Amino acid sequence: QEYLAESGGGSVQPGGSLRLSCKPSGLISRFGCMAWFRQVGGKEREGVARIDEDGITGYPAFAQGRFTIFKDIAENTLTLQMNSLKSEDTGVYYCAADMRPRGGCFLFTNFFDFWGQGTQVTVSS
Repeated sequence: QEYLAESGGGSVQPGGSLRLSCKPSGLISRFGCMAWFRQVGGKEREGVARIDEDGITGYPAFAQGRFTIFKDIAENTLTLQMNSLKSEDTGVYYCAADMRPRGGCFLFTNFFDFWGQGTQVTVSS
């Protein structure tokens, strides 16, 4: 059983930046697709960014140009760099991972087998 541990959440003013980290219990190189999701209020969890085993990334429109996902193999960490944050970015952010090799990479919650506990991000003036 793999475990994912997120860190880096907190409070920031609109226009500010935060960097979230996700550290798996095993080697990050063992995973295929990895991603970040968020949940705002009572809404469904939505995808924020994804990265496959080749480092190819994908973002929904609201994250494009503001958020960057990348893997640090040496640090065994998945990172989400978030810039130009808005109040509507407030929510709980989750790291997700899938272990299927070459299984594709999609921002659907039911695609991922492993999830972290989440970290709170609050954007407010």
